[in-house]
Amino acid sequence: MRSHSYGGDILKKKAIRAPLSVAAEMDLVLEDVSSEFCGAIVEITKDTVTLEDRRGKKRMFPLKHNGFLLEGAAIMLAKPEVTAALTKKRTASGSVAAPQQRAKVAQAGRIYVEGVHDAALVERVWGDDLRAEGIVVEPLHGVDDLDAVIAEMQPTAQARLGVLVDHLVPGSKESRIVEKIHNPHVLITGHPFVDIWQTVRPEAVGIKKWPQIPKGQPWKAGVCKALGIEEEYMMWQRILSSVSTYADVETPLITAVERLIDFIYEATAPRD
Repeated sequence: MRSHSYGGDILKKKAIRAPLSVAAEMDLVLEDVSSEFCGAIVEITKDTVTLEDRRGKKRMFPLKHNGFLLEGAAIMLAKPEVTAALTKKRTASGSVAAPQQRAKVAQAGRIYVEGVHDAALVERVWGDDLRAEGIVVEPLHGVDDLDAVIAEMQPTAQARLGVLVDHLVPGSKESRIVEKIHNPHVLITGHPFVDIWQTVRPEAVGIKKWPQIPKGQPWKAGVCKALGIEEEYMMWQRILSSVSTYADVETPLITAVERLIDFIYEATAPRD
C-alpha cells in the first residue's frame, strides 16, 4: 500500500542533526524526512522495516535508511537482536507481490523520465508495480521543452502527468525549468544526482565511489575514462545488470519514483 499525498516545495529539505542509533522495534513511530510519511513499524526483516500510517497505508524502507526522525530527532535504525522472517514474496521495489495476473490496461496518466537509461532503471526496480497499476513510463530525452510537453498532453484530474528529473537541486538548470511549472495535474519529482547512473549505489556497481568529474566535461564520458571503461554502453550494461532490487539504488530516487506512482494511481483509485 502506498503513502498519502505529498505537499510542499520539493526542492526544500529539512535540516537534521547527526543521527542517533535506535534499535528497530515493533510499534516505534517514525517519520521519513523526504516524503513526510509517518507511521509505526509493523514489520521488520533483516534488511527492511515497514511503516503503517494512521490510515492503514504502508511503506517499506531500507533498515539503514538515513532519513528517519523519531520525535523530531534524526536517527539511524539498528538491527534488533531477532528479526522477523520474510513471509511474503516481494517485488524488486520492496512491495508485496500481487498474485500472478495480466497487466492492467494502461491508464491515461503517464510518468515521463529524462532518457532511455532512466526508463530502463525505473522498469528494473518498479516494473512489477507499474504493470500492476497500468502505469506507462516514457522517456522525454531532456526537460528543456517540458512546458511544450505538458501543453501537448493536456493533463487532467483523471489523466495526470508525473515527471522524474535528474539533478533537481537549487540553482540547477533543471530546477529553474521546474519552478515555472504550475499545474495541479502535474507532479514533478527528482533526485540530486548529476545523472541516473549515479543513483545506483557504487558498492552495487563494484566501485568505492562515483568519480568526481570537473564541471564542463561530459559526465558519462568522464566516468568511463576514470574507471577505464572504453564505451558508455558498456558502463551502462554494467550498471543496469548490478541492480536487482530497490536496495541497490539511492533513497532519493526511491522516494521520487514512489511519489510519482502514488500520484498517477490516486487519479483512478477507488474512493472509500
